[in-house]
Parts: sequence; structure tokens; C-alpha cells
Amino acid sequence: MGKFLPGFCILISAFYISFMHTLQNLLDIMAKMRAEGGCPWDREQTLESLKQYLVEECYEVIDAIDSGKADKHADELGDLLLQVVFQAQIRREQGQFAFEDVVDRICVKLIRRHPHVFGNTRVSGSADVLKNWEAIKALEKQEAVANTPADSALSTAPPSLVGDMPRHLPALRKAHHLQKRLARVGFDWKQVHDVVAKIDEELAEVKQALAAGDAAKINEELGDLLFAVVNLSRFQGLNAEEVLQRAVNKFAGRVQAVEKRVRLSGRELSQCTLEELDAHWNAVKAAEEMQNAECRMQK
Repeated sequence: MGKFLPGFCILISAFYISFMHTLQNLLDIMAKMRAEGGCPWDREQTLESLKQYLVEECYEVIDAIDSGKADKHADELGDLLLQVVFQAQIRREQGQFAFEDVVDRICVKLIRRHPHVFGNTRVSGSADVLKNWEAIKALEKQEAVANTPADSALSTAPPSLVGDMPRHLPALRKAHHLQKRLARVGFDWKQVHDVVAKIDEELAEVKQALAAGDAAKINEELGDLLFAVVNLSRFQGLNAEEVLQRAVNKFAGRVQAVEKRVRLSGRELSQCTLEELDAHWNAVKAAEEMQNAECRMQK
């Protein structure tokens, strides 16, 4: 029978992909893969082992968005949805909850936090929406605390604005979200020059720490400087994570252009002096700026 397996698999696969599938089909497929007699790899997975794939799929969705390719975007969104369905299936097997509970909870949350859509609350714009969102979210936390057995005096304390920040969120993004939350309650700079002055202050403290040769202080002050720069990005309506990502991509692109120039001369980067590499870098940068200027003129 072994030699007929490939053809048999193709036949089965053709049967399963010969019609347009629904969300219920996906749930059924996942349940079958996890059931006895299903896929050994899928059956071995745990919530812990799936964490890495969840993160990877999120970044692949972002890459697909940046690519501008709709087909790729749809494909990667499917992979991300699979991770949600996978985890929900494991929780179903544990008797904790099912995918339907996940859908129910998000529906209830969206309806409750959009009283201007599903209720009679009036808003003047997105700023009011965000303020209402945070107020309703804080009320939900208070209700959750009230419904939880009091283990200590702290259990009755009002929830913190920043107490539920995801522990594994990238630091730049976490800083951005933390600052946004505080800004919504009025804890924010009034003018951009105040933000820039804070950066200057933090940079001066970094220089002092460097002069003193204090490694621990350098670490601390560099963190403060980065936090202040993130604040400037946010104040300008930018996301520091995305700003830095674009800078990294630009830098990598220039490095590749320098590599190409060097290799055309039959050499490698390691065989060039710093002065030669600087000359190649400046040439690449100048060509890039000229191309950007031509693009702006055409617009």
C-alpha cells in the first residue's frame, strides 16, 4: 500500500480543497488534526510551544501588509487565524473554553465599549471614543476586582492605568502605548519643544555617565534617552517601532548597495579600509538622495 500513498494523498487533498471553506470547516479540521489518529505534530503541541508561532505569524502579517500584496495578506491572516483556532481547540480539550466563547467575549466587549454605536452616547470625534474606551475598560477592571475574592487590602485598590501592559511586548511599542495611555488622562507634554528639551536633558545625562565610566548609570540613562525619543515619535503622531524599522531597512539597503559596489571591484567589505567604505557609503547615499529628489519632482 505504501507506494500508492502519494497519489492517495493528492486525491484526499483535492477533495478537501475543491470547495469554498467556512470558519466551521477550519474548526472541524483543527479538531480532526488534534484527535486520536490525527496529526502527530499537532497533537504534541501545547499552549507554551505555540507561543513562538503566534509571534512569528503576527510579524508575517505585518510584512504582508508592507508588501502591498493582497493575496499574501489573505494567506498570512489565515495563518494567524489558525493560531487562534489552535489555542482555542487546546482549551476546549482542557474543558476551559471553546472558540465560540472567544467570539462571544469579543462581541460583548466591542458592543459594551462602543456605546456611541450600540447605545445613546454621543461623541464629537475619535478623542472622545478613546476616552470612553479607557473609562469603560477601567470600570470593567473594577467590576472584575469586585467579583474576585479579596486576598488582601490591595485587591480593593483601583486598577492601574499601566498594570496590564503585556510583558512580552517589544520595548519600543510598550513605551509608546504606556505614553499614549497617560496622555489620554492629561499626563503629557503641551509643546513639542518641551519633548525635545527632555531629550537634550537625557542626552546630557548619558554623556555624564559616559564621562564617569559608570556602566550601571550608562545603562539606566540610555534607557531614559530611548524612552524620551519614543515620546517625541508619539508626540509627532508616529510609532517609534515603525520609525526604527524603516531606519533599519534603509540602513540595510545602503549596506547592500555598498556590498554591490565593492564586489564589482572584485573585493569584499572586509578587504576595504574604513576610508574606502566611507567613500562608497557617501556615493550610495548621494545616489539615493538624487533619486528621491527626482521622485519628488515628478509628483
